[in-house]
Amino acid sequence: MKSLYLLLHIATLAFPLIRSFEPRIQYAKKWPALFPAIFITAAFFITWDITFTQKGVWGFNENYLIGIFLWGLPLEEWLFFISVPFASVFIYECVRYFLPGIKTSRSFRTLTVSMAFLLLVMAVINDQKAYTFWNFIFAGSFLILVALMNPHWLGKFWVAYSIHLIPFLFINGILTGSFLQQPIVWYNNRENLYFRIFTIPIEDFVYALLLLLMNITFYEVLNKYYIRIKHK
Repeated sequence: MKSLYLLLHIATLAFPLIRSFEPRIQYAKKWPALFPAIFITAAFFITWDITFTQKGVWGFNENYLIGIFLWGLPLEEWLFFISVPFASVFIYECVRYFLPGIKTSRSFRTLTVSMAFLLLVMAVINDQKAYTFWNFIFAGSFLILVALMNPHWLGKFWVAYSIHLIPFLFINGILTGSFLQQPIVWYNNRENLYFRIFTIPIEDFVYALLLLLMNITFYEVLNKYYIRIKHK
């Protein structure tokens, strides 16, 4: 099905988009901070994506694409960095609303630093595997940066990340072929650890962590800026 990857984007966006206007979470009112955060993060990830696609670290099955490409990436891949953050930050906002008691305790800070150092060590050990090395370097470094910032929202981030793994397993499972004869996104296994959960490379879980963490970091910084401007 040529439109399958595009349909996954529609499925990802459908519920959070419909619920953006409900009066409790009021997600739509936060779009002025959300979309700049998405575009800033997307600029980094798309540059990375283009480079790795050109080098054959991963690629895309044209049987599931509508056939529009820009700088070597299918249109659907560009949309990935909009639809997935949009839905993932919605989950984060739901955590903020429904679980307000979650604080950034010492255990969350310890988790952040420990994860950062684990990823950096794994990157050094696997410096010949491009996806593993750069993914773990980027995520580990950004985790350290966030740990140094010590933001009040760090605990809620980890809870949101954990919850978002439920739809992640389904959507990414389709992308990597869990429910298909062939994957929509294929990986050069010489460039990763070749350790998979179902058909999902373990690196994708770290990739998703970095994608959500960068979006939320910029989103919270911009939210704080807009609140300050509003109250002047």
